[in-house]
Amino acid sequence: MRLSKSFIPTLKEVPSEAVIPSHILMIRAGLVRQLSAGIYSWLPLGYKVLRKVMDIIREEMNAIGGQEFHFPGLNPKEIWEQTGRVEAFGDILFQIKNREYVLAPTHEEIVAYHAKGAIVSYKDMPQIWYQIQTKFRNEPRPRSGVIRGRQFIMKDAYTLDRDAAGLDVGYALHDKAYRAIFDRCGLKYFVVGASSGAMGGSKSEEFMVKSEAGEDTVAYCEKCQYAANSEVAQSVTETAKHHEESKAVYEISTPNVKSIDELCDFLKIHEHETAKSRVYMHDEKPVLVLMLGNDEVNETKLTSVLGGNVRPCHPDELKDISGADAGSIGPIGFKHKIIADTLLKDANNMFSGANKNDYHIGGLDLSRDVPNIEYFDLRTAENGEKCIRCDSTLEVFKAIELGHIFKLGTKYSEALGVLYLDEHGKEQPVVMGSYGIGVERILACFIEQNYDEKGLTWKEPLAPFDIHLIGLNMKNALVSETAERLYISLIAEGYEVLFDDRLDGSAGVKFNDADLLGMPIQVIVGEKNLKEGKAELKNRRTGEKTIVELEKLIDKLQQPV
Repeated sequence: MRLSKSFIPTLKEVPSEAVIPSHILMIRAGLVRQLSAGIYSWLPLGYKVLRKVMDIIREEMNAIGGQEFHFPGLNPKEIWEQTGRVEAFGDILFQIKNREYVLAPTHEEIVAYHAKGAIVSYKDMPQIWYQIQTKFRNEPRPRSGVIRGRQFIMKDAYTLDRDAAGLDVGYALHDKAYRAIFDRCGLKYFVVGASSGAMGGSKSEEFMVKSEAGEDTVAYCEKCQYAANSEVAQSVTETAKHHEESKAVYEISTPNVKSIDELCDFLKIHEHETAKSRVYMHDEKPVLVLMLGNDEVNETKLTSVLGGNVRPCHPDELKDISGADAGSIGPIGFKHKIIADTLLKDANNMFSGANKNDYHIGGLDLSRDVPNIEYFDLRTAENGEKCIRCDSTLEVFKAIELGHIFKLGTKYSEALGVLYLDEHGKEQPVVMGSYGIGVERILACFIEQNYDEKGLTWKEPLAPFDIHLIGLNMKNALVSETAERLYISLIAEGYEVLFDDRLDGSAGVKFNDADLLGMPIQVIVGEKNLKEGKAELKNRRTGEKTIVELEKLIDKLQQPV
């Protein structure tokens, strides 16, 4: 491709709307341009890379028996209503035309719709269906470039099986395919246990890339490779103490004391002597959640425990429910369901709210004073705590989700009536799995891991071009004729070549553009070296430069880097 005839609009300055490296470089190198918040146009250079990513995905999906579909992005809302996901997605779901249609954020419902009546016997399975399709989510705060957008390209796949054993096989095939895809794309990644969220199902795992640009938080153990999204991560940490003797409950005046830290300062106690109260509404019924000290409630874990719809109680609801405002609420006298984190199990001589403003209680014995209390893992694991699998320390950090695989089970087939006849002639619901990859995220994550202060540093197989051929002073006949011959011969050898054949532009401008665009190898043709029948080779990643005789250039390029 000749740069003089290409649309690759590079920028010198950092775009004001871009913060993370991948977003900055994708705009500066002319890969994308923003149309609106969370909506991007892919320019020729960026789309060339995106197609390479999609080709890798197709090859690996086809290798496990996948069949490619292309489902509509515009879906009848009534299908989504049958599975309850209009409510589950809420405002993130785009709804149009008097709310009769939705723009699909994913396609479980549509797969089930097409499978209904077409999958009639156990002999029709297993099936693996996939597509690479544009999806839509009305993100309230799109950010980080293409990592969190309102319109995005996703590879989503679906398995259709007769039973859980078949689902296990399909799930394992996708796990293997995903590792092959990410390995081939040159990404450093890890796999974590995760929550299925609005997707539902019994098991899910995420493929993640460590990055400060990430919106997910992950707990990871370097020693045993335990890894889990913070939504489900567990750790080992200090529990509340159980004393041999329990004190009687007593009331303490605590004026203007609202937080655990303020209570500890006022009473001169450690936070692990306190039980913090949070009130939630579960299907519009109050639930008191007790946490040790300053531990935070993990609302994903809480929802998994309670099921149904869970939300924090509004401040104006608290006094009617408990008799007190936030900061003074406690379990004694609370007339609704009470649960607690496992770190509080059998704790006694604790301090908590008194359900009376500006008062707390001491001497709380949860076994004695809260007889119907139930215990669950409800806390968020924190950096520096112990791994649940070994004695090592957990690291908690930000990460970007590349892909997510789910064991859906029969949630969608039961809701939409996708049934088959087993070998005994009995109707059974089809067992489904769902498997997604953020196609654009692969490219963004690759850039997050492959750049330097000058720009992108591509490597195979995602590099847009193998070679950036730079002609310095193309108005010079010797330079232009030699560069033209090299361009033709390199293409004939099978290389993808970006040829900077621009007549204008200084050597500095061309070098800066070449480093910004970041092709693996630069071949530089200039008057000085040509006088000796030579050209310069530069390895973009290492910066190593070599002067090579023109007749030996192809041989040199074919040598391992």
